[in-house]
Amino acid sequence: MANQSSPSVTSSLPAALILSIGGWGGVWYLSTQTLPTLWPRWFFFAAIIVAMAGTSIPFIAFLNWRFPTAIPVTFSVIVREALEVGVYAATLLWLNKGNVLNTGLALVLGLGLLFAEALLRLRAQSQWRPGKNDS
Repeated sequence: MANQSSPSVTSSLPAALILSIGGWGGVWYLSTQTLPTLWPRWFFFAAIIVAMAGTSIPFIAFLNWRFPTAIPVTFSVIVREALEVGVYAATLLWLNKGNVLNTGLALVLGLGLLFAEALLRLRAQSQWRPGKNDS
């Protein structure tokens, strides 16, 4: 049974569409209309973060809605997890550009982000009180 206090997938779609369209539009523009100098390259990585975060918001919202935890998940948790996906993707892309990325490094970075999210969830669970207003 799904947790009714978690945000639904449909409530996260407007934010996901805005971020996805803006991010992937920025990636397209920077890839086709600019030269890879310093500032366009940094904007490219920022656009990758925004695009991947926007693309992953509905999936993360669905997973948090479908597999509820002891405490209700807020929309800010969904956005934080989506930003972690975006930062992970941009980091992998950056490491790949420098010919440093390998499977082991990608797994270690991914497990590190999962561990950090688990610690954040554990901290939130330790501070949550069921009787108080969750805002």
